[in-house]
Amino acid sequence: PSEIAPLNAILVAEILHEAGVPAGVFNLVNGDGPSVGEAMSVHPGIDMMTFTGSTRAGIAVAKASADTVKRVTQELGGKSANIVLDDADIEKAVAQGVNACFTNSGQSCNAPTRMFVPRALHARAVAAAKAAAEGVKVGDALADTGAMHMGPVVSEAQFRKIQGLIEAGIAEGATLVAGGTGRPEGLARGYFVRPTVFADVRNDMTIAREEIFGPVLVILPYDTEEEAIAQANDTPYGLSGYVQSGSLERARRVASRLRTGMVHLNGAGPDFGAPFGGYKQSGTGREWGEHGFKEYLEVKAVMGYQPKQKAAA
Repeated sequence: PSEIAPLNAILVAEILHEAGVPAGVFNLVNGDGPSVGEAMSVHPGIDMMTFTGSTRAGIAVAKASADTVKRVTQELGGKSANIVLDDADIEKAVAQGVNACFTNSGQSCNAPTRMFVPRALHARAVAAAKAAAEGVKVGDALADTGAMHMGPVVSEAQFRKIQGLIEAGIAEGATLVAGGTGRPEGLARGYFVRPTVFADVRNDMTIAREEIFGPVLVILPYDTEEEAIAQANDTPYGLSGYVQSGSLERARRVASRLRTGMVHLNGAGPDFGAPFGGYKQSGTGREWGEHGFKEYLEVKAVMGYQPKQKAAA
């Protein structure tokens, strides 16, 4: 775990210890990436490194592991596209996409942060996104509000990064529909970010290219289905994708053309039996299900294991 807040990992270690898991089956080492992470990556006694985090850090792990030719699997960044097709229920699809983007305060690698909507329906999509974003309650997780709400982001560094990217979106000419810089009204302290939506976004803007890892959604208008697919694939990432359509057959067809490791159709949730992982700079290898287990197995072929049968006379 990171040196910032490893408390949850320590609790897992305590639970395993109290459950009687034999010593050595699970080991917890606290430390940061440049020291402990690099030491583990270069160590000849470690056969495999698996890493979840930023693409930048994942590249460092892969480079450090290369000299010992150990196996490396990684689940890295994402900038997942959510294609809303013209036959979808636009208000429902947009509201669903906004809520999915803001889950975990936007700190999900597979969050649908780029929403593609038909240009003819752009105004309706923007209105629906604005209403959904403004309906999100932001507050202290320990406060007994009696309602679901969005908490803070993980650190001051992350808060400042998000603020800088929101500023970049405004400076590059995107239309600020909801949210913006600073903390939400009524919150004078803490790393709380305003639920933010940008419209009229181009795929070459910073907010459409970089992973923000916060509650920031960008809406990009498109003219044709082909254009939507091309722009969705025009990213260095390829972790997840989302397609909304009134026709399941059409949604499946579009999904098959997205260069992502996963695709969610019409709001479908995760499947823990399905492989979780991405293409391109979103990582290598898979987690979850049978494919996740296979990443940790070695294949061995033994010739002559069975004696040859003599041919019958």
